[in-house]
Amino acid sequence: MNNFNNQQNQQEDNQLKMRVLPSKFSGPQHLTRLVNKCFSKQIDSYMYKLCPFSNVSQHEESYRWNPYNGILGVWQEWEIHNNTFVAMVMREGDNCGNLFRSMKVFLRCGNKNEIVNVSEPSTCQYHMNFNTPYACHPHAMLVFPTLSEELRKEWELLEGRLVNEEITNKGYKKRLHALFEKAGYYLSGSEKDKLSKEAVKKEEKKEKEENGEFDTLYQCTQEYQKLKQQLDALKMVLKDPMVDSRTKEKVNKMDENDKQNKSSKGSSKKRKILTKLTNLMSKRDNTHGVS
Repeated sequence: MNNFNNQQNQQEDNQLKMRVLPSKFSGPQHLTRLVNKCFSKQIDSYMYKLCPFSNVSQHEESYRWNPYNGILGVWQEWEIHNNTFVAMVMREGDNCGNLFRSMKVFLRCGNKNEIVNVSEPSTCQYHMNFNTPYACHPHAMLVFPTLSEELRKEWELLEGRLVNEEITNKGYKKRLHALFEKAGYYLSGSEKDKLSKEAVKKEEKKEKEENGEFDTLYQCTQEYQKLKQQLDALKMVLKDPMVDSRTKEKVNKMDENDKQNKSSKGSSKKRKILTKLTNLMSKRDNTHGVS
């Protein structure tokens, strides 16, 4: 059963798509050893998968008709407190009602790289504790040593101005935040807004295409050609005994109608039939042990 679940999770993981692209690597250089690596852990009925500086996903180990499998967050920036990198902030995860899922990954000292636990302090806002030997050295997660010489001097000047009461504590924090933005440890407000708007725009475009709606004739023509190629290829499956006669009749009828009317509505209907055929092909391959 575990092997089956692992294979199923791998297939679902390959199908998951991030709403936005991850930010570039930032932070202590020794953490680059975690780049392009992923770590998984099953907690209760959920399988969590963390890919540092990329994303976090969740797979529900359930026989419910609609178990959740999706992205909990995409790497964006650091959370910093008292000159210390505290947590990796993953935002812009899957839709969750009126908001999008997010995750904070807190790095703790441990003998090996492993997910320790996951909590949900508020709806769809998750916390994960991740143990790693790369966080064990007393200076491993300090911010100041990672900065350029120019930014170190800027920080030192800020400290001096605060001590001399030339700026308030609020002003100091505001300027320090801007300094971390320069270093690439924080995203600016405009960058966050841009990411969110681009993600929404991409999703709206995808939804329109799935509904057979296109902004230009070129897009419509391109999509029609793709669907036609898929239909031509799937016609080869029609002789398969697992494909019922009613499905064959629908496909043939759709093909005839499509020759007469190449409307977006027709393309939308054809997509549904193609989806059904694709599922049947997958079912057939699994039955015959085809990988």
